[in-house]
Amino acid sequence: MAIQWETVIGLEIHAQLSTKSKIFSGASTAYGAEPNTQACAVDLGLPGTLPVLNQQAVRYAVKFGLAIGAHIAPYSIFSRKNYFYPDLPKGYQISQFDKPIVGLGEIDIDVDGQVKTIGVTRAHLEEDAGKSLHEDFHGKTGVDLNRAGTPLLEIVSEPDMRSAADAVAYVKKLHSLVQYLGVCDGNMQEGSFRCDVNISMRPMGQEEFGTRAEIKNLNSFRFIEKAIAHEVERQVDILESGGKIVQETRLYDSDKDETRSMRSKEEANDYRYFPDPDLLPVVISEQLLNEMRDELPELPGAKKQRFKEQYDLSEYDAELLTAQRELADYYEVAVSYAAGEAKLIANWVMGELSAGLNQHNLDIANSPVNAEQLGGLIKNIADQTISGKIAKVVFEKLWNSEATADEIIEQDGLKQISDTGALEKIIDQLMLDNEDQVAQFRAGKTKVLGFFVGSIMKQTQGKANPQQVNQLLQKKLKD
Repeated sequence: MAIQWETVIGLEIHAQLSTKSKIFSGASTAYGAEPNTQACAVDLGLPGTLPVLNQQAVRYAVKFGLAIGAHIAPYSIFSRKNYFYPDLPKGYQISQFDKPIVGLGEIDIDVDGQVKTIGVTRAHLEEDAGKSLHEDFHGKTGVDLNRAGTPLLEIVSEPDMRSAADAVAYVKKLHSLVQYLGVCDGNMQEGSFRCDVNISMRPMGQEEFGTRAEIKNLNSFRFIEKAIAHEVERQVDILESGGKIVQETRLYDSDKDETRSMRSKEEANDYRYFPDPDLLPVVISEQLLNEMRDELPELPGAKKQRFKEQYDLSEYDAELLTAQRELADYYEVAVSYAAGEAKLIANWVMGELSAGLNQHNLDIANSPVNAEQLGGLIKNIADQTISGKIAKVVFEKLWNSEATADEIIEQDGLKQISDTGALEKIIDQLMLDNEDQVAQFRAGKTKVLGFFVGSIMKQTQGKANPQQVNQLLQKKLKD
């Protein structure tokens, strides 16, 4: 009988904290600077320099811990994690080992309608390493140390995930949370939010974990899903052919859609951790905890529930609209400009607006149509100043203009024709010109109504009020 395998997944997420300076120095953390222009003497560990802890990084870590209901350690220490790599200038990384600042917490995820709770083992502060550059150096490797010393919060999960879908849902939930909290910008393309995936396989029903492989530095949800799928298949093939999994660190190659070995995986004792003698212990006071609790914003779960209740949105709509804090804020501003049209605005945000942003590869923060403009457009639909069809024309003009919907409608003469007298005059003439179709309708061929509606809309360039046209036509054709 074939063995049924169970996948066991644990994640380590590195969230770059949104501080202006590095975790132990005053060097800038701004992205995109020329190589090696933002690495100061402290970052390089030059003789005579001492690290000084960035208080804001500590506050951000505490804020995150409170948001996931975690234990905040009143006393934590920094350690030196010793290893030798070209982009690690000091020969060690300052991190936290046995006494992290954030302890046990949890995150709820929703996968196919099933809510699962994923344990968070810990979240600890550490400094980032530099970056090795392998392109454009003609067989050599360059090193950019701008990232060295950048503050990271490493969030380590329990091995509670059993599928790629679980893992992606968990990463998305954390990605949303750190952005809501304002502790990380979540920019995966720039490396501000990246993930290491630990995967092992075991026979279904077995409690003991199998040997794991770690896939490093995944920076997109799609890559996480594809890397897990490939690694699961690789490990099952090895196990079913009688082989053994080697504990190692692997790299996902998105071009070839495969993982490949980088190096053997070290254990904690290989890093020879010891307390950093240059840094004092971190003591978290009750006062700081209270300050951080007061600074917590409305979190995604609470906002989603409020959207469902306050705006009468479906679970699906509320989930999409609250996935990003900026999108949720955009939506609420738009609603404030068109009170009572929450559902219609949701449809436009998730429809026309999202399609436009995707087409131009933009995020909501850079939307050419701001929330006030969209709210004004929806207001004009709701009060029947324009039809839904004309609204799409106005939307296209808003995309390339700073004008309001009212201004565009007025300038381009796009107001809907709702004058009963004017519409009746058009209908009467149309009926005189098309007596055969009138006779067909009165003989029971009601589909011919579409001919009349289409003719009127064409004649009025789409400006006639469709609802009013239908009502007047039905009345006149039956007379």
